[in-house]
Amino acid sequence: MQTGTQAAPADYWTMSISDDEVPITIDEDQDDDERVYHSDSDELLTVGVPGDELVEVEDEAQLIEDCLEAFLSKDFIMEPAVFAFLKRYFQSGGSPEQVVQLLSDNYSAVAQTVNLLAEWLILTGIPAMDVQRMVESHYSDLIVKHFEPKKADSIFAEEGETPSWLVGMIQQSTWRRLFYQLAEMHPDCVMLNFTLKLISDAGYQEEIANVTTACQQIDIFSRSVLQTTIKSILQGGEVAMDSLLPEFTKMVCHGEHTYLYTQLLLSNLAGQTGWPVALRRLMEELERHSNRDVSLLGMLMTPSARHPRGCTAMAAMLNKRALNPADISLLFKLFSAKDTPPVQLIRHPAFLQLLVDALFNPSVQLNPEHKPKYTYLLAYSCSVVETWRSGERRSINRDELRRTQQAVEKLHEFVQNQRSSVAGEVLNHLGFLYQSIGLSPVCSMGILHWIRSTVGSGELLQVQTGHTPVHLALLDELANCHPLQHPEILSLLIQLFETSFQTLDEISNLDIKKTILDRMVHLLSRGYILPVVQYISSCTANQDIDRSLIRHFVTEVLEMVAPPYSPEFVALMTPIVENESVTGTLVSSGTDEEMDPVSGFLEDCRQMELKLSANRKGGDSSSSASNRKGGDAPGSVNKKGDSIGFSSRKRDAKSSTNRKWDRSLESPNRRWDESPSRRWD
Repeated sequence: MQTGTQAAPADYWTMSISDDEVPITIDEDQDDDERVYHSDSDELLTVGVPGDELVEVEDEAQLIEDCLEAFLSKDFIMEPAVFAFLKRYFQSGGSPEQVVQLLSDNYSAVAQTVNLLAEWLILTGIPAMDVQRMVESHYSDLIVKHFEPKKADSIFAEEGETPSWLVGMIQQSTWRRLFYQLAEMHPDCVMLNFTLKLISDAGYQEEIANVTTACQQIDIFSRSVLQTTIKSILQGGEVAMDSLLPEFTKMVCHGEHTYLYTQLLLSNLAGQTGWPVALRRLMEELERHSNRDVSLLGMLMTPSARHPRGCTAMAAMLNKRALNPADISLLFKLFSAKDTPPVQLIRHPAFLQLLVDALFNPSVQLNPEHKPKYTYLLAYSCSVVETWRSGERRSINRDELRRTQQAVEKLHEFVQNQRSSVAGEVLNHLGFLYQSIGLSPVCSMGILHWIRSTVGSGELLQVQTGHTPVHLALLDELANCHPLQHPEILSLLIQLFETSFQTLDEISNLDIKKTILDRMVHLLSRGYILPVVQYISSCTANQDIDRSLIRHFVTEVLEMVAPPYSPEFVALMTPIVENESVTGTLVSSGTDEEMDPVSGFLEDCRQMELKLSANRKGGDSSSSASNRKGGDAPGSVNKKGDSIGFSSRKRDAKSSTNRKWDRSLESPNRRWDESPSRRWD
C-alpha cells in the first residue's frame, strides 16, 4: 500500500489467523486521518489518528521497523492498539502479506486456550461458577505479582479518559477486591486512587470503608468511611460497635488529619442530631484506641474549652494515668462554684475509672482531707443532669447530688474497713451491700470494683469451698439490677474461671469453676446471651478445659430455655450441643418416653429451620416449632426473631436465684439507650 492519497492495490485484504479468515475492508473514500477499517460484522472500528500521538514520521523506514517490532510481540493481534499500528504501517508503505504473516506466526491464543480449558472443566462436571472463580483467582494472583504502578499510570494517562474496560471491571466484585488489594500495596498509584473514586461513585462505599488508601482522598473518606460506618454503628447499636470499631479505628487513626477531621465532625453531629450519647461514645472509643495522648484535644472540641484551667488539670491526670491531689482540689473548687464547667469535662471514662479505683480499692489509701473531694467529683459526674441547646447550657439539676455523695462515702468507708474480706464480716453487711447496689449505678460499679480487687486473684475463693462465696452471690444481684454492667461482670467471671487454683485438689477446683459457670448462666438468663455463649463456644474448642464443665453449662442452659431461638443463638449453641465429648452422656438411648434435653433442643432447632424454609417459599407460616414434653413455654418473637423463651421446668436447689426473662433485652441488637456504656450515669 502506498502512502498519502494513493490508492491501495486492492479494495480489501484478508488477514489469515490459524484456520479462520477475517476479511477487513478499507474505505478509500475517507481521508487518511479518518479512514475506517471494518470486518464483515456490523461493528465499525474507527482508527483515526488519536490527536498528537500519531504524527507523521518522515523516516518511513524507521516507522515500518517500529511497527514490525511490535507485530513480533506475542499475541499482539489481541492488543487494543493493533489497529492504530496497522494504519501507521500501511500509510508508510508496509506490505500486507508480511504483517499478516507476523501476526499469525506470533499468535499463541492464550486467551482462547484458557476458554477452551474452562469449557473442558465444565464438561467434566465442575460447576461453571467454580471454574470462573478459579480462572479469576489465577488472573488476580498474576496481576498482583506483576503489577507496576508506573506503567499503570502511563497507560492510564495515554487514554485521556476513563477506559471502558475499567468501567466494566468495577462492576464485578472479584476485580473490585483486586483493586482494593493493589491500592493497599501501592498507595501512591494515581490509576488505583482514581479507580477507588470510581468505585465509590458507583455506590460501593461500604466495601471501601476498610481500604486504608481511601483515607488519602477526603471525598472518599467522608462518604465511604465516615458516612457508611457511622450510620451502621448508630443503627446497629452495641453489636455493630463491637464488630465495626476495630476497622473504623484503624481507618480514622491512619493519620493526624483523618483523626482530627473525624472527631470534629462527630463533635458537631453530637450537638445537632438526636444521637448525642452514641456519638460521644464513639468519640471516646476513638480516643481510647488512638494510642496517643489526645485527651486535651477532645476537651477542646466541647463547651469545656471555655474553662482552660479545668481542661489543663484533667489533661495532666489523664496523661499520667494517675490522680493528683492538687488537680483534684482545683476541679473540686471549679465544680463547687456557682458557674460550674460542663459536667462532660469530668465524665471522661479514664478519669471515672481512676476515681473508682481510688475510692473502692482496699489497697489504696487516701488523705482524709481529700476524700470528700474525690467522692464529690464522682457523685457530681454521675448524678448531675444538664440541658444544652445551641452550645449553651439552659438548665442544671443537682437534686441527686447530695444523696449520691453520701452513698459513695458510706460505701468507701465499708471498703476501707473490710481489708481482710472474711466471709463472715461481709455477711454482716450484706443488707447494706444489697441496698447500695439498688440505690445507685455508681455504687454498684464501686462494689464490682471492690469484688474484682478482692477475689480477682482467686486466693479468697480457695478458702471458701463449702458454699457459694458471698462475693459471687453479689454478682448475681449486680446482674439483676444493672444490665449495662453485664460486660464488666462477664469479664470478671472469665478472669476467675481461667484462674488456676493450685492449692486445691481436682474435685474442689471443678466445684469452684462450676459455681462460676452458674453465675454465667444467671447472666445469660438476665439477657446477656450471645457474649456468654460465645465464650463457652471458645472454651469448647480448647482441649485443656475439662469437658464436664462444658457439660454442666449445657445442662443448665437447656433446662431453662425453650423455643423460639434467635438464629445467632442457634448458630453458637448447636455446635456445643452436638459435640459428642460434651453431651454424649446426656443423650438417652431412645427407650425413654420423654425426650432428653439435648435431643429436644436439636429437634426444636430443626423444626425452626423447616419453618423458616417454608416461610421463605411462601408456605404456611402458622406452623410452629414442636415443644418437647415437660412444659416448655415458647417465647414471643420480635421483628428480627431475636428471642429465647424460658422453660417452666423448675431448676434444682443448687441455683436458687429466680431467673426471670427480661423481654426488653431479648434482641442482641440493643438500642443505644439499652446498650452497655463506659459511664454509669
